Amino acid sequence: MALFDSALEVAKQYMGPAAEKFMKRQIKEHLGIEPANLTADKLPELATWCTSSGKLIMGEEKAKEFAGKIKTLK
Repeated sequence: MALFDSALEVAKQYMGPAAEKFMKRQIKEHLGIEPANLTADKLPELATWCTSSGKLIMGEEKAKEFAGKIKTLK
């Protein structure tokens, strides 16, 4: 399973059907790469953006929890 797929599975737990669009936007716009090219070294930066953007839709505590799970992916 590609790293993006793992990240997407985590995101679905928090965002349901909106997860794929959210994750693709974070990766493309903020990291400047295609989702298929997501690598472990980009996860801390992705987690930061998931916290910043996620707290606008799910609250800060849930966004931090979500980002913490993104950071631990392998």
